[in-house]
Amino acid sequence: MITTETSQINEIIHQQRSFFQTGKTKEVAFRLAQLQKLKQLVTDNKPEIIDALKADLNKPEFESYATEIGAIKEIDYAIKNLQNWCKPKKADVSWEFFPYSARIYPEPLGVVLIIGPWNYPFQLIISPLVGAIAAGNCTIIKPSELAPHTSSLLTQLISKYFPSEYIAVVEGGVEASQQLLSQKFDHIFFTGGTAIGKIVMAAAAKHLTPVTLELGGKSPCIVDTEINLEHTAKRIVWGKFLNAGQTCIAPDYLLVNQNIKQDLITALQKTIKEFYGDHPATSPDYARIISQKHFERLTKYLDNGQIIVGGETNSESKYIAPTLLDQVSLSDPVMQEEIFGPILPVIEYKDITEAIALINSQPKPLALYLFSQNQHLQQRILQQTSSGGVCLNDTVMQVGISSLPFGGVGDSGIGSYHGKASFDTFSHYKSVLKNSFWLDLNWRYAPYQGKLSALKRIIG
Repeated sequence: MITTETSQINEIIHQQRSFFQTGKTKEVAFRLAQLQKLKQLVTDNKPEIIDALKADLNKPEFESYATEIGAIKEIDYAIKNLQNWCKPKKADVSWEFFPYSARIYPEPLGVVLIIGPWNYPFQLIISPLVGAIAAGNCTIIKPSELAPHTSSLLTQLISKYFPSEYIAVVEGGVEASQQLLSQKFDHIFFTGGTAIGKIVMAAAAKHLTPVTLELGGKSPCIVDTEINLEHTAKRIVWGKFLNAGQTCIAPDYLLVNQNIKQDLITALQKTIKEFYGDHPATSPDYARIISQKHFERLTKYLDNGQIIVGGETNSESKYIAPTLLDQVSLSDPVMQEEIFGPILPVIEYKDITEAIALINSQPKPLALYLFSQNQHLQQRILQQTSSGGVCLNDTVMQVGISSLPFGGVGDSGIGSYHGKASFDTFSHYKSVLKNSFWLDLNWRYAPYQGKLSALKRIIG
């Protein structure tokens, strides 16, 4: 479905609200069936998904499987656990409320909007959609226009597997997003940059619509001396240059102990060569920048500091080589903005206190990485810094664990999802208190004469 007309969008929302009111989406059997359909959508169309991602980002097939088609695991997790998630949960009631009983019922919110990004344009639509379906909602999807092949494929597949009164796709650019954001939804789920996140939140506030904002920021990666150097280098290079660095939780900059800095740089150079060869531009395993605008933004960062390795670019193919920067100043643009590309500044520290102070002087990041076998240092970093999530002795892998809520804090986001957290995000937990008729004590009824002293003993 391709439309930016307000009347057409209004009609889609009206149809979805009508369908939601039938109560069909609240049935657990219905939700499970739709999750199975979503899984079938992915499994039946893997070649088309891979081709679309290749056309949009030159994404290698391996990365498409690992980071996009891998959304199947999220679907499987929801199918396995949905029955339990949907059950009302008993709540404790203190003795003075006898004979009351209390339960908490999860219920769907209604009609929700999912706005996806361009960097993982398939997975970052499907993953939140799992939560919306599991919780029993109707959904409107807005894919990113910057990944047109994936957007078009999503439109085709969603319309094939689901009726539009249940799940619909609205394609288009800024105008389509503005039209959607002018409507009232029961929840808005947005993945993207902080600046656009503020626009989404401001639009949602006009309707008192709750939001989940999955943003980003400059995720630091601390490297201590107590490490396995080879493993550290491989894990950093993989996490940073995956998808050509266009990952919201990619290590944005390294904070390296000065005693190991040169050894680490040497190991990183060696690993980049092992991964992508002498000429990464010809590697089948290296993606490209999404657009000319982002390419031009990133190439300006190459003027900051000193290039240790990489730095080669090709405007026609939107190629930027895996690049390490040294001698970077904290005031340089590359350290003032989220990089979101294959450029990695290396900053040394003498004492971990310096590194912690630098991190805490910046907006709270979506992810924080620490490479160290020192458990005391691990605990210190966990206690003295704040971030959406932390990964110790690895990068990026935390996003693949369905049992771990994924989300930011402060400037890096609001709310979380994955697994049960996705179900919670798209649910309202309704408190229900129940009394019986077999007993009705008079302690709370007027007249109150002679009852206050007993009440005081109960309350304290």
